[in-house]
Amino acid sequence: MLAVKNLTKTYQSGHRTLTVLDDISFEINPGDTFSIVGPSGSGKTTLLGLCAGLDRATSGSITLNNILLDRLNEDERAFVRNQHVGFIFQNFQLIPTLTALENVMVPLELRGEKNVRDRALKLLERVGLADRKHHYPAQLSGGEQQRVSLARAFSNEPKILFADEPTGNLDEETSDKVVKLIFDLNKEAGTTLVLVTHDMDLASKTQRVIRIKGGKLVSDSLLTPTGENKF
Repeated sequence: MLAVKNLTKTYQSGHRTLTVLDDISFEINPGDTFSIVGPSGSGKTTLLGLCAGLDRATSGSITLNNILLDRLNEDERAFVRNQHVGFIFQNFQLIPTLTALENVMVPLELRGEKNVRDRALKLLERVGLADRKHHYPAQLSGGEQQRVSLARAFSNEPKILFADEPTGNLDEETSDKVVKLIFDLNKEAGTTLVLVTHDMDLASKTQRVIRIKGGKLVSDSLLTPTGENKF
């Protein structure tokens, strides 16, 4: 589902070259659950953005659902994201001028799908927000906004879901509910899940965890169902 080979990302800062990611390689199979962990500034979010086709690497390659992203222009990468990818962000990224229902409908409308309202309603029902469908993001709590973004993420039936600190702005009780929804929906849909998180309890719920430090991959561990390292 996702193959990352010798991925490097650098930026120019004046006369200096900053290396954010340095020769990262890994593969993820369809249906796997996978976490990327590491300290702030380690390159986790940059890696996620590259894997999702939001940015272009300096060198190396990324293959997503058998599509080599490196050869695509921005419009072509946007098409791939719309067809195959779902996103959940720490700050929700809802459109403030649209209702909860309209936010969920957006990816479907961009794809030219039919019956988008009915499908969006079913997803809001699935995340427990059918009664909040006409509310705008500012009228929703943080947990409710994240549940709307979760419904939106699954609206285009993605092959792979990228979640960047999905519980970072939520309290513990709300986080637990959102995490359960993420994993339940992911299992029902058979979606591949890639999480970026500081939360090791959340990471331990996935099948595999890689750790990034200083832009380098420093460990890659398979986990048992209890969250223990197999090695």
